[in-house]
Amino acid sequence: MLFKTSVLYWIYYNPDMADFELSLYAMIGGETGLQSLVERFYDVMDSSMEAGQIRSLHPKSLKRPREKLFMFLSGWLGGPQLYVERFGHPRLRMRHMPFAIGTAERDQWLWCMNKALEDSQIDPRVVAFLKTRFTEVADAMRNQVEG
Repeated sequence: MLFKTSVLYWIYYNPDMADFELSLYAMIGGETGLQSLVERFYDVMDSSMEAGQIRSLHPKSLKRPREKLFMFLSGWLGGPQLYVERFGHPRLRMRHMPFAIGTAERDQWLWCMNKALEDSQIDPRVVAFLKTRFTEVADAMRNQVEG
């Protein structure tokens, strides 16, 4: 069984989530839940010393990054394809190549996202599932050879 998602077609049945027949977008609360997650993610990034390196890769105002992450995650989680409709294919790796992303930046991004997920009202099984998926994506964004 696959979760009903548009991009995460490779997410196979997990017995712990057998009662879910919704998209991940719906499971996190749709537009309102996603907006809350994105806002919390960037609030954590903007206010935490632990996220200093990843914060420095972003512009002073986080308004545009908030909008883009919301649009991307909407489609990635099985909701409206807002990012694709506006910008075309996400091409995540290509779009992140101008930024030096190593292990520290990956870990800081994940720390912020994990904190946002933990602070949310999202079902803990969905949180655990998303943490795994975000880890896979964040790891794929690394573009620095480390010794």
